[in-house]
Amino acid sequence: MSATETSPTQAKTGNRNVILKLADVHTYYGTIQALKGITLEVLDGEIVTLIGANGAGKSTTLRSINGLNHPREGTIEFQGTDITNRPPHDIVRMGISQSPEGRRVFPRMSVLENLEMGAYQRENRSEIAEDLERVYSLFPRLKERRTQKAGTMSGGEQQMLAMGRALMARPKLLLLDEPSMGLAPIFVEKIFEIIREINEQGTPILLVEQNALMALETANRGYVLETGHVALADEAKALRDNEQVRKTYLGEE
Repeated sequence: MSATETSPTQAKTGNRNVILKLADVHTYYGTIQALKGITLEVLDGEIVTLIGANGAGKSTTLRSINGLNHPREGTIEFQGTDITNRPPHDIVRMGISQSPEGRRVFPRMSVLENLEMGAYQRENRSEIAEDLERVYSLFPRLKERRTQKAGTMSGGEQQMLAMGRALMARPKLLLLDEPSMGLAPIFVEKIFEIIREINEQGTPILLVEQNALMALETANRGYVLETGHVALADEAKALRDNEQVRKTYLGEE
């Protein structure tokens, strides 16, 4: 499928609302064009994954959505509202939250303080307390270590903390950027179990992930990015079965 074709999954939204829609997005770093007309969507209740090689534009797509790098062309809509040029704090307030690549926890702050930072724009203390308990139920280890300095935790624990912090904003859409990067296999399995559980609790997820096999086993749909454009878009199972995807991204001969 060429990047200009519309996949059946893009055409048929069924009864589900389109939560996020990117239309012909072009994003630059200075004079270097990183995204060359990205078009994609996330429906209510879905996990959608972006896979591709380093430099394909996956993280730039997330930066375009969260307001850290505004597109020069194209539009980004969230729940029907144009957010193309909104500042990041507005986008968080509207309901998009991200767990960033590399985790980026506050190392000298405790686990609890890091989680509270995720709710810094919120005012309803009872709802914040409720969400804190939700995070602790998803990540029991964070509750055990709530007074521990974040910088002294393992990489897997910090990843859990970064995801928990993002959830404290009570997002309507969760962006996950390379959640398995640098983690031991046992932590990778656990992180993806929790991603599924978060989604089952009602949060749509846009997942950027180098581990293409795990991503496609977890997601409903996927987009394959190549040098800043969408090369393939399909149901995740169809992408897992695609010969080109299997050879290029799943390491099969």
